Amino acid sequence: MYRTLRICSNSGAYEALPEPPRRLDLERARHSLESEGIAVVDARVMLIAALEVEVTISQNGRLLFKTRDPAAAARAFERLRGLLGLEGPGVEGSAPGRGRAPG
Repeated sequence: MYRTLRICSNSGAYEALPEPPRRLDLERARHSLESEGIAVVDARVMLIAALEVEVTISQNGRLLFKTRDPAAAARAFERLRGLLGLEGPGVEGSAPGRGRAPG
């Protein structure tokens, strides 16, 4: 379950971490994204997807949204949740289905 979308320590991106930790099936994720016309680079241990913002999807479930815009990160997070079937109510502190990054 993804509960938080928070700014990274270098303030250059937002990240979402699963709680409890979980592994993602990257091959399945790649097929889901590509079937929606999303460009994906498969680096074997991670995927890089071209959504509204570039997103790195790691095997350990970490999602890294390369933007400083909390609204863009929240939109990309919600889109990924739908496309990949990720569990959780959305971003912590937000209404169901309406991602909102802290800021």
